[in-house]
Formats: sequence, structure tokens, C-alpha cells
Amino acid sequence: MSFGIANVDGAAALVRDGRYVPLSHWNETRGVAALLADWDNVQPRLEGWANDAPAWEAAADFESARVELPYRPGQVFCTGANYKKHVVGLIMGDPSMRTEEHEAMDAAERQAKVEAMMEQRAKALPFCFIKLPSCAIGPRDTVLLPPNVEKPDWELELGVVIGRRAHRVSAAEAMDYVAGYAVVNDVTAREHIFRRDGSAIGADWLSGKCFPTFLPFGPMIVPRDQVPDPSALTITLSVNGKVYQNESTADMMASIERQIEYLSHRVILEPGDLICTGSPYGNGSAFGVFLKPGDVMEGTITGLGTQRNPCAADG
Repeated sequence: MSFGIANVDGAAALVRDGRYVPLSHWNETRGVAALLADWDNVQPRLEGWANDAPAWEAAADFESARVELPYRPGQVFCTGANYKKHVVGLIMGDPSMRTEEHEAMDAAERQAKVEAMMEQRAKALPFCFIKLPSCAIGPRDTVLLPPNVEKPDWELELGVVIGRRAHRVSAAEAMDYVAGYAVVNDVTAREHIFRRDGSAIGADWLSGKCFPTFLPFGPMIVPRDQVPDPSALTITLSVNGKVYQNESTADMMASIERQIEYLSHRVILEPGDLICTGSPYGNGSAFGVFLKPGDVMEGTITGLGTQRNPCAADG
């Protein structure tokens, strides 16, 4: 039996087996963010409540509930190019993701070049960037597609939620700072990442990643000890019922431990901070398919629940 915490009707709730009980049933009135700030004390209590049989006799259906954004993270970090197949698929499938060198090659040369690059990257430090917390929306909220984005794309990822203040943490101790895991979708304005206007000085992560609603998050946070092996989870995303992403976290190059070590030696991670650990293969760019108004994305990660986000034009 695994369980998670969610924000249902504006209040923290415990979720188990597709049903939920508000934490107020046990006289806990704090929201999810406040619970994460006190995680070392809260987590053992959640375990006890998850096993409170009488309380679960009156539990309500989670699927039909109003499930909201779990909380708004203080900081959001994303690890880019962290799945080999993902990067190969992007560069082979979408010309806007290629350098001039890649563009000058034939397909076979390009594939070999990119695969060699990924072998080198697997040995290097993680590549992380910042996404604005204001992007975050709930697991059933609408993703708004801006008029100045031609290639809005999905990136369903494993999210890591921090549960303790972490500064200069080693990889060996990194997991002690993890509160739990969640489903996140790092929605991306694909053509904005590499600018073609002559002013480019690197990737434009602000324009590529930070539009409002570009981070569906949830439906719940599953405690770390409820996920025996985060490197053996299946990430699945469909658009209008057609499956595009269906990959394992086993393809992740920089592990969660390495990502936390890297980040905590550059910034201070606080409880509630969110790390989006990278997208596996299956983004729209790999297929030449991008989001449009009326589309519905459905994303699931083993044991962490399902997001269902419709898309609509923004303005």
C-alpha cells in the first residue's frame, strides 16, 4: 500500500488506493507547503494515518474530487538533456533544435554525432536551469498556448520534492533530503530555446520554458519511502489518447543523487523546492507533432498518479 498527499478543495488530504481523506480528520489543518517545511515530523504521522482503517471506511473518491496544485514551489530547477533517447529524438526530429554543424550533416552523420555527444554528456556534470514557480498549475488545470509560440511541446518528467534544507550535500547523502516524488510536465516553447535572431548567447530558457501554465504539477506527492526504486518507474504521456512517451526512468543519465549534489553545491535547496529530473524520449518534436487548442494531455508515472490537462488558446 502506498499513499500520497494532495491539495483537494484547497486543503491537504491523504490519498490511498484511489480515495482520499482530508488531513483535518486527524486535526491537521496545515497546507502541503507547511507540511513539507516540517517533513521530518510529519512523515511518520502520515504513515500512521494511512493505516487508520476506520478513517478510510468513509474516504471519498479521488478521481472525482477537485484536485488542485499541491502547493507553489519556492524554487523550480530542471535538468536538461538527461535522457539519451530524448536528446537524439529532439535533434533528429526538429530542425529548430539543431546547430549549424548538425544541419550540415546527413541523417546518419547527425545521428552518430548526437549519440557520441550524449555519451560524453553522461560523464559530465548535470545541466540544470531555472523555471519560474509562477508556471506551476494543478494536475487538471488548462495549459494555455500563447499566440507567439508555434511549437508548444510536452515533457513529462519525474519530479523530486525536497524535504530538508540542503547545502553542499554529497550524492551519498542526497536522498536523505528528499521528501517525495510527483508527476511534472515541463511544457516547452520548443522553437524559442535556440534563438535565430542574431542575439543568441546560449539557450533562451526564459522564452523556452517560463510561459504561464507551462508546469502541470501533481496530482500528489508520494513520500520517498513509498517509492522503492525511483530509477525503475514508467513515464507515460498521451495526447488525445495517442501514446507518445512510454519510457523508464532507468534511461536517466544524471541520477537524482547527482542532481541534488550538483544543485546544492550551487544554491541552497529548501523544503518544497522542486527538481524536474529530465524528460525521456517521446516529445512532440521527435514526431513533428505539437500541442494545439483542444488537445488533452494525460500523463502518468508508476505509483504517482495521473495528470489530465486540456489545452486552450491564450487570448
